Amino acid sequence: MRVRPAILSLILAMLAIMAALASLLLGPVTLSFGRIAATILGQGDPLATAIVLELRLPRALLGLGVGGILGLAGAAMQGFLRNPLAEPSVLGTSNAASLGAVAALYFGLYAWHPLALPVLAIVSALASLALLALLAGRSESALTLILAGIAIGTLATAGVSLALNLSPNPFAAMEIATWLLGSLENRSYDHVAVAFPCIVTGAILLMWDGRALDALTLGEDGAKALGVDLGRTRLRLLLGIAIGVGGAVAVSGAIGFIGLIVPHLVRPLTDRSPSAILLPSALAGAALLTCADIAVRLIPTSSELKLGVVTAFLGVPVFLLHLLRERRVW
Repeated sequence: MRVRPAILSLILAMLAIMAALASLLLGPVTLSFGRIAATILGQGDPLATAIVLELRLPRALLGLGVGGILGLAGAAMQGFLRNPLAEPSVLGTSNAASLGAVAALYFGLYAWHPLALPVLAIVSALASLALLALLAGRSESALTLILAGIAIGTLATAGVSLALNLSPNPFAAMEIATWLLGSLENRSYDHVAVAFPCIVTGAILLMWDGRALDALTLGEDGAKALGVDLGRTRLRLLLGIAIGVGGAVAVSGAIGFIGLIVPHLVRPLTDRSPSAILLPSALAGAALLTCADIAVRLIPTSSELKLGVVTAFLGVPVFLLHLLRERRVW
């Protein structure tokens, strides 16, 4: 069932806004809509102000931003690599960002300054981009990028495992493992300030080449015949993935499946061209991750569930259901 692009984007944007409002309303402490509205207008009581503005609002903003860039990156990667199983981790970017964050925890830099973790994660993501360019060389083949990305991702994962294995004490290992599970808990405006410039920059770069992604459905030779500069297109996409996903992972930890399943959810509602699913994937990713973050707060457990765990449990059934419904060539 196809939906007009403008209508689809409007519906998904409304869902994302509703999810953000629900994120402000819902949580362990119940607040009425009136108290939240008064707080936003600057007339709230101290308790409501602390909960809404200091705890829930940064968390809602990060849920929208992180989910949006993961969904957009997944859609861009699936279009560029012409592979329905592609997601940001295919190029090793998220794994490299995780390695940078783990290094900050392992060497105690996070205790020195909280921003050391996201900054080192972003730097590691950009370093992985440089290594990817070095390994792939001037090849314009998608297969070369995939193989180079798998090598980088495997190397970064091995580094994370090594840090866990050599952790100086059990508390450091526990802190690393907790971060790797992914969460938006206890995030502040400092994290928003670090992540959002990266997310916005990455989103602009990924949205830039929608038409080029459409041309790539004809293959590299067909895209060249249509005047697409594959080298520049690849550079912009890789920079967008490294900067956007690196900045997101830096503050949220490792969160899987959003970039994989969101494009599959919105694709049947479009004409299935890569450019048509970019914006809807960003909006759907923002709504889905924000809703998942609400779920981790509402599910009754002795300690709050980690967001990466919930997205995995949500992602696998949704992906399998969609796979069984489609059963046709992508």
